[in-house]
Amino acid sequence: MHLDISEVAQRSGVPASALRYYEEKGLIVSTGRRGLRRLFDPGVLERLALIALGRTAGFSLDEIARMFGADGQPRIDRLMLTAKADELDRTIRNLSLMRDGLRHAAVCSAPSHMECPKFRRILRAAESGVIGERKKEKKAAPKPPRQKPER
Repeated sequence: MHLDISEVAQRSGVPASALRYYEEKGLIVSTGRRGLRRLFDPGVLERLALIALGRTAGFSLDEIARMFGADGQPRIDRLMLTAKADELDRTIRNLSLMRDGLRHAAVCSAPSHMECPKFRRILRAAESGVIGERKKEKKAAPKPPRQKPER
């Protein structure tokens, strides 16, 4: 049984235009056509779920494409997962700081936020690039863990 593109779109929640784009990028493969409609193997739904999970975690489509072997089966690099988890930890810390700063600013008794010591600390952190979108330089990929010598 094959699913046409509209069935895949309906079941997965992924618009047909995105399915065509994913096929163009090599993320999914159609198995043929029924008239003008692309046909897909039902396994495409699981693959689309993996793609959605990767996108939610913040991976680019190119990174996700590298997570599949030539046979179409997942071949996920664990170091890449660890690096993304570390990146998410940094994002969570930054967002937590921002949330706490906003909550404080909403109730701060200082006459002006610029007179509030806590707000000034947050401002200095943003200025230095510790929080926010400013990056000093792109960080290198993490090094693989050291292997213990065999005895």
